[in-house]
Amino acid sequence: FGDLQAVANVDLDVRPGEVVTVIGPSGCGKTTLLRMIAGLEAPTAGAITIDGEAPAAAKAHKRIAWVPQAPALLPWRTVEANARLLLDLNVDANPTGTPDPVELLERVGLTDFREAYPHELSGGMQQRVGLVRAFAIDAPILLMDEPFAALDEMTRTDMRHLLGRLCEPLGTTVLFVTHSIPEATFLSDRVAVMSQRPGLVTDDVRIDLPHPRTPELEDTDRFFHVTTGLRRSLASGMQR
Repeated sequence: FGDLQAVANVDLDVRPGEVVTVIGPSGCGKTTLLRMIAGLEAPTAGAITIDGEAPAAAKAHKRIAWVPQAPALLPWRTVEANARLLLDLNVDANPTGTPDPVELLERVGLTDFREAYPHELSGGMQQRVGLVRAFAIDAPILLMDEPFAALDEMTRTDMRHLLGRLCEPLGTTVLFVTHSIPEATFLSDRVAVMSQRPGLVTDDVRIDLPHPRTPELEDTDRFFHVTTGLRRSLASGMQR
């Protein structure tokens, strides 16, 4: 961005089916990195490939689903219509056998709100609609930019448990940006720790916790030790 270098020499591989979380201090380039992977920003140097093709091509083929910080629901569409939005766009690129959005709404507890409008929903309910919209196109890659940051702590905890239940049986590849270390611990197979701007990956931590991950896991000593290790890694990267 002009003379401002947001991201430095980042070298990161994400394998199919992995959940990789990116943590780092504010302004270190996490969102910029995610936007480049999504094809929303062009890198000034280096290359990004998704299964051998450029991000723009993967996006055109609906291989990428994007969940932003705010749900970004269309206020004039009902919950069900918002859930179907990505299927209604570029219909020719829809994969075959996509999940039924109505069934997904049932899985996230929104069956009774199918005909409601966004202004009639709580923040957590709106974010659940955003998740359903992303999962409805059955994209193999899900990019999430701090989607739970604006929620209260209890709702945020419920949302990460919900995301875990949605992702695990589908084998979706997830790249998730967050400032929450417990969130990163619970969701991730690996955590990429970034330094202060210009951001680079200073640590790549494998999360050795059992699957499936249940809410009770967060009360264990093992979970506490993993989060403590991540916190120390983050602090070390910020001193770079």
